[in-house]
Amino acid sequence: MSRPKIAVLDDYANFAPQFISQFSDRLDISYFPDTLNPAVPADLDALVERLSPFPIISTMRERTPFRKALLERLPNLKVLLTTGMRNLGIDTETCKERGIVVVGTRGAHKVPNFDTTNEQTWALILGLAKGIAEHDALVKNEPSRWQASVSLGLAGKTLACLGLGRLGLQCARTAVLGFGMKAVAWSPNLTQEKADEGVASVGLQAGSVRVASSKEELFREADVLSVHLVLSDRSRGSVGAQELSWMKKSAMLVNTSRGPLVAEQALLDALKKGQIRGFAADVFDTEPLPKDSQWRNSQWGQDGTSHVLISPHMGYVEEQTLTGMYKETVENIRQWLDGEEFKNKMV
Repeated sequence: MSRPKIAVLDDYANFAPQFISQFSDRLDISYFPDTLNPAVPADLDALVERLSPFPIISTMRERTPFRKALLERLPNLKVLLTTGMRNLGIDTETCKERGIVVVGTRGAHKVPNFDTTNEQTWALILGLAKGIAEHDALVKNEPSRWQASVSLGLAGKTLACLGLGRLGLQCARTAVLGFGMKAVAWSPNLTQEKADEGVASVGLQAGSVRVASSKEELFREADVLSVHLVLSDRSRGSVGAQELSWMKKSAMLVNTSRGPLVAEQALLDALKKGQIRGFAADVFDTEPLPKDSQWRNSQWGQDGTSHVLISPHMGYVEEQTLTGMYKETVENIRQWLDGEEFKNKMV
């Protein structure tokens, strides 16, 4: 009797085999570390051909979107495993219609009130403010140059959080306790009462984060503006040309949430004009970045342009986090093989 087939997708770092290979005597395991974009017709056809044989697929976050156009062409798919308990790349309604079970992971490995995405946020803030990547390249590649630019101090400056959910609160706490910054926040339904309840949950005193009276006030006051909204149709493009025009020329924008929260072309236009001091990002509209992406330009920060510091969506790509995700994925696979009910069933 042939073994069931499982496809493991989007494991760029080749991290999954050390966990999933334990089922090699029970499963026919195929690894596909490269991402195909189903929004591209040729990629969609290739993805259908690749995944059609598999009744169970393990995917990493939102790297490969499973929309209706793809799901309807995968007749053998019964179980779709994802990391996390929310994946905007999965069309859950179509999964329900087709009887595809979606199962996630709960992040039991996490330390309460601490998240690797917040670490990445502050790595980018500090990297941009202190010119770390720029100075590193200078020292290594131009021996005759030393201390060629002046860095930005953070103490006493204002961190502005666009959104004050779990990660926004962590970011604000780090600013206040770690760097002596002032913190202000805004989102459409945020009140000072809600903000005070939130900061109390992370060990800050009421009033540690002030709620701005308007979105415009938030952007105008920011020395560092960090985006922490959940992506939805309503929040898409929340930072556009108007919002960027409100920012100080000395201000920095940081996005570690989701790329489409910022209107990409408006941002590129502003950065090319040197409209703000700099931009740091871990997330983009299209991931992985296309080879010809303007973000790959090594000349940012020259000829009057703003400084740009980017990382390839590394906020959750961290050893402890991935270990926890794949250990839970392994348990989900075992439950399927043993005919047990899924404990982390999403759909």
